[in-house]
Amino acid sequence: MKVEAWIFGMTTIFLVLVAPAYWFVTDAGSTGADWTGTSALAMTALLGAMVTLYLGFHAKRMDARPEDRKDGEIADGAGELGFFPPYSWWPLWCAATLGIIVFALAMLAWWLFIIGLALGTLALAGWIFEYYRGEHAH
Repeated sequence: MKVEAWIFGMTTIFLVLVAPAYWFVTDAGSTGADWTGTSALAMTALLGAMVTLYLGFHAKRMDARPEDRKDGEIADGAGELGFFPPYSWWPLWCAATLGIIVFALAMLAWWLFIIGLALGTLALAGWIFEYYRGEHAH
């Protein structure tokens, strides 16, 4: 994970340098200037710093992966890499019910909001428990 931490660290440094340059070039200090880009760059730099710190702390605590070692071979990375879930329709239904909920809030239709919450609860429960029943049960 050291490589990933370095990549995010370089991106963070780039954004820290670009944000004030963007502020200066767009003349954000004057009236009527656009603060959106400067704010977005500053927040993106902070998010990059957060990811860099997370990856850096975990890189120190975990054993080196084969791709992190200088003497690592391709064969060292052989074997099971983890669990990768198969296709699922549940994220579609969760997104659809979230769309219903947001639409209901925008239109102040509380009856539709309640229906969206009920359907969303069913969709979320289906997504959570999809590996306990059916074709992909464990």
